[in-house]
Amino acid sequence: MRDLPEYIGEWPNIAGSEPLIDEVISQAADKPAYLGKTNIDFKAVKSAYAIALHMHQPLIPAGGDDLRTAGIISNLQYMMEHQGVGDNHNAPVFHHCYKRMGEFIPQLVHEGKAPRVMLEYSGTLLHGLRKMGLDDVFDSLKTITCNPEYQHCVEWLGAPWGHPVAPSTPVQDYRLHIKAWQHHFAAIFGLEALERVRGFSPSEMALPNHPDLAYAFVKSLRDCGYQWVLVQEHTIELPETGLGPEQKHLPHRLVCTNSAGETASIIAVIKTQGSDTKLVAQMQPYYEAKGLSHWQLAGKAVPPLVSQIADGENGGVMMNEFPDKYFEAVRACSGTDTPIMNVTEYLEHLFALGISGNDLPVVQPLFQKTIWDQFNPGDGPEKLEKVIKKLKSENHQFHMDGGSWTNNISWVHGYEDVLGPMEEVSALFFEKIISPGLPTNEDRYRNALFHLLSSQTSCYRYWGQGIWPDYGREICRRVHDILVYDY
Repeated sequence: MRDLPEYIGEWPNIAGSEPLIDEVISQAADKPAYLGKTNIDFKAVKSAYAIALHMHQPLIPAGGDDLRTAGIISNLQYMMEHQGVGDNHNAPVFHHCYKRMGEFIPQLVHEGKAPRVMLEYSGTLLHGLRKMGLDDVFDSLKTITCNPEYQHCVEWLGAPWGHPVAPSTPVQDYRLHIKAWQHHFAAIFGLEALERVRGFSPSEMALPNHPDLAYAFVKSLRDCGYQWVLVQEHTIELPETGLGPEQKHLPHRLVCTNSAGETASIIAVIKTQGSDTKLVAQMQPYYEAKGLSHWQLAGKAVPPLVSQIADGENGGVMMNEFPDKYFEAVRACSGTDTPIMNVTEYLEHLFALGISGNDLPVVQPLFQKTIWDQFNPGDGPEKLEKVIKKLKSENHQFHMDGGSWTNNISWVHGYEDVLGPMEEVSALFFEKIISPGLPTNEDRYRNALFHLLSSQTSCYRYWGQGIWPDYGREICRRVHDILVYDY
């Protein structure tokens, strides 16, 4: 299997090999990624747990004093160069956090233990690390990703390349983020490693709940070969009642229907509770799983899977307490009836029992029952928008902004000055490049795509007003100029 170059000219390899990527993923779809490669006796498992580490640093126009001409660099590089400002002194610790699982996994394997971890790195982080010359991070990660002795312990989760918020990112652009990450990951770790990427982790755990956007989100994931998606428990509901799911530690089927009556579905693995790094840093999922036993699913007794994801580098607890707690938990659970497992590994064992995707309980995005009570799928987008407008006027808690790991931050309200330029250059990109079907393997295409995807990073909204929205608007300005003058 041929390798892809990590960089093509100045730009990371984020486009140009779509047919090859699609072929590799399609051929791998029916092949198990982990079943038969691990020694877990699933029938003896009473309960299990899974942890995922999310890693991200945005790209910012801060490589110089003038915002309009400053080079686009990693926020980590800015932190390294300005360690006396705020919490920037954490930058060297962050650097170690990005590579430390490549040290922990081999150590535990050589102890005879059975470690597991799921990793999710944004494309902007990967590019920033490489441009900083931090090749030790990649060397460490390649050891556990590509070495057959360790690769069964590590599951990579797909992600949108630029860390965008799905509910408020143009649909066609979100698909470009998905494809760009697949290109970039394959270029770094190889096409064979990409074959094993079956699950998807949306940035900020953001799930669209507008029917048309939710359908497009799930369809994009399925079209790009993903088999399951991680969702936050507070972003979904049961279609029958509009309430949250009861058996949160079993996989569900996320079913999304649009205004035209089209339906797309994907397996949903539920992350419980809010985004608190203490949950993963102190290995809370293990201790919760220890108190559980078999649950009924499709007439079979199966082990529940307690699943959590958290930032892998942020916060003192994650930086300082996680290593010892991870070693402690893995050493304690290895070989027991409450092992640590990765999600795809768990699902492959589950389906080997004769359970199918159609046996899983159904969930849908938040507030959709309220819509379906007053709207018939197939009645079209215009009628849907009228129904949504009516529901908003009747209930101030009803919204179509989507759900995420937090319900006290809006990714839309107050950020019109960021979303406006973002939507304008997205429309221009569609007009100039996507609609005419221009080739994706050109340098100018990668240039435009790199800037477009970088401009949609959630950090330009998460960090509030001030310099961060300025960063976002500046990158949008550069996208505009590239599209106007290069095309």
